[in-house]
Amino acid sequence: MSDTDTRDPTSLRTPIVAVLGHVDHGKTSLLDKIRGSAVIEGEAGAITQHIGATAVPLDVISEIAGELVDPDDFDLPGLLFIDTPGHHSFTTLRSRGGALADIAILVVDVNDGFQPQTLEALDILKRSQTPFIVAANKIDTVPGWNPNEDSPINATYDAQTDRVRQTLDTSLYEIIGNLSDEGLSADLYWRVQNFQRNVGVVPVSAMTGEGVPDLLAVMMGLSQRYMKEEMEIDVAGPGVGTVLEVKEEKGFGTTIDTVLYDGTIRADDELVVGGMNEPIVTDVRAILQPRPLAEIRTENRFEKVDSVSAAAGVKVAAPDLADAMAGAPVRVVRDRDRQDVIEEVEAELADIAVDTADNGVVVKADTLGSLEAMADALEEAEVPIVRAEVGDVAPRDISVASTADDHKERVILGFNVDVLSDAEQRAEIDDVRLFTDDVIYQVIDEYETFVEERERAQQDTILDNITRPARFRILPDHVFRQNDPAVVGVEVNSGTLQNNTFVVSWAGNEPERVGQVKGIQEQGEDVDEARAGERVSVAIDGPTVGRQIDEDDELWTELPEKHAKILEQELASEIPGDELEALNMYLDKQRKRDPFWGK
Repeated sequence: MSDTDTRDPTSLRTPIVAVLGHVDHGKTSLLDKIRGSAVIEGEAGAITQHIGATAVPLDVISEIAGELVDPDDFDLPGLLFIDTPGHHSFTTLRSRGGALADIAILVVDVNDGFQPQTLEALDILKRSQTPFIVAANKIDTVPGWNPNEDSPINATYDAQTDRVRQTLDTSLYEIIGNLSDEGLSADLYWRVQNFQRNVGVVPVSAMTGEGVPDLLAVMMGLSQRYMKEEMEIDVAGPGVGTVLEVKEEKGFGTTIDTVLYDGTIRADDELVVGGMNEPIVTDVRAILQPRPLAEIRTENRFEKVDSVSAAAGVKVAAPDLADAMAGAPVRVVRDRDRQDVIEEVEAELADIAVDTADNGVVVKADTLGSLEAMADALEEAEVPIVRAEVGDVAPRDISVASTADDHKERVILGFNVDVLSDAEQRAEIDDVRLFTDDVIYQVIDEYETFVEERERAQQDTILDNITRPARFRILPDHVFRQNDPAVVGVEVNSGTLQNNTFVVSWAGNEPERVGQVKGIQEQGEDVDEARAGERVSVAIDGPTVGRQIDEDDELWTELPEKHAKILEQELASEIPGDELEALNMYLDKQRKRDPFWGK
C-alpha cells in the first residue's frame, strides 16, 4: 500500500509548530505563556506535555482565543508546539521531503528588530518553504504601554494613547520593511487577505499575554485553510517520525526523543532508525511519555504507554541506539518488508547527504538538518568540505583535519556541538583550528575572517621579501658627492624606493645597471625606504655623477623577473596604486624588448 491509499480525511493530526528567532527575543517565554494559559484554561489535564513538544488541544485554544476561535469551524485537533530548547536548529530537522515543522512562528523583539539569528531563521524558513507568521513580541515594553492581560491585540491597541500607538506602529512597520528587504510581502495580520502570498505580523506580549489569542487564532486558521490535506494520516499505519535528540536515560540506556508525524508506534514494533554509518534495525523496548503535570513530583518523570499516534513527541527506548543521529528518520516496520523500510531510510538519508571534496574543512553539526544547512551555506561561500558528520567534535575529526596540506583547511567548523576534551588537546598539538557557534553564519564568518587574516599574513611575508618597484629622478643642483658612493637628492615619482636595491637607467630599449642604493636619508635621518612624492638624499654605490648618471636623470629600481611576476600576478591588489603604476611602466619597457618577460 502506498502512503496515499491509507490517508483518512476523518483522522487529522495536529499540525507541528516550530518557534524560532533570535536568542533573547522571547521564543521560550512565548511558549511558556501559551503553555501557562493552556494550563489555567484547561485545568492541568487538558494540556499534555510530550517529549520535546507541547500539545494544545482545540478546545483549550478556543478558550484562550475567546471569540477569535469558534471550535465548530475547525476539524484539526489543535497544535503541537516543538519546544526542545537546545535546538536553535530544529527548523532544520527534516521530515520526509521537507521541514519537520508544518508551520512556524518567527519571534522578533519589537524594539530590537531583525538580528543576525532572525535573518538566519528566515533563510531556513525560505529554503524549506515552511509557511510562517511573525510574532512581534514585547509590545508591553513600548514606553507608556498600558497592559490588558491576555486581551486580543485590537482591543488592547485601541485602549492605548495616540503616542504609544504611534511608537508601536513605527516599530511594526520597520519589521514589515525588514521582511520586504528579504523579498517577502508582509502586513499586520488582520490586513492580510492571502496568507500564502503574504506574511502576517501579529503584535504580542509573552509577558502579559496580549495578542496571544490572535497568534493562536491565526495559526489555527492557516493550518485549517492550507494544510488540512497534509494533516490526513493513517492513524493505525506504521509510525513515521524524526529523531529530535539521542539521550542516555537512567534505567533505559540510550533513547531517542522522536517527533511522530504519521501513523502509530507500539510497544512491540520493529524500528529502522537512521544511524551514523548505516540504518539501525531494532525492537522497541518501551515507549515513554512525560507523566501528567499533576504527577510530575513522582520519582519517574516518564510513564510507559502501549502506543502513541501522530502527531506526538515520544521517547523510545530500544537496544543499539548509540549511533542514532538527531534529524534522522524513524520508521516502524510492522507488516512491511524490513528490507524495503531500510531502503526507504537509506534513500531519505542519501537525500540529505553532503557532497564532499578531496580537500576541504571538516564540518560537525548537531542534527542532519543543520548539517545540511551548514553545507548549503558553505557551498554559497565556496568553501569545500572534506567530511561532514552529525555529533560532537572527537579526536578522529582532528586526525582528519590535521592531514590537510593547506593550512586554511586544517580546520573544524562545528554548529551547536561540544568539543570533547581529548579532542581539544589533540587540536592544540596538531595545530588544528576549531570554530564553533550556535549560529551557522557566525561559524562561517569567523572562519572567513581567519582565512583573510592568514592570506594577508602570507602576502605580507611575501611582500617583505620582494623588491618593490620605484621610478625616481635626480634633482638638479642636488649633487652632494660625485662618486664612491655618489650622493644625490632625488624625488620619488612613483613606487617605493628601498635601501640595498639595484638601480637601472634605460638607454633606448636596454636597461643598464648603474649601481646599488647604499643609504637613504630624509632630513638628515637614515630611513629604509622612501615613498612616492618624497624628496630624499640617496647614496648610490657604483656610478660617477656626470658619467653614468646625471642631474635630471630618470632612474628605476631593478626588479628581478621572478619578483615582477609575483607582483603582477599575486600582489597587484596589495600594493599602492602608484607602485602598480611604476610596475606596469617597468613591465612595458621590459616587454618591448622581450614580450614574455615576467610572464
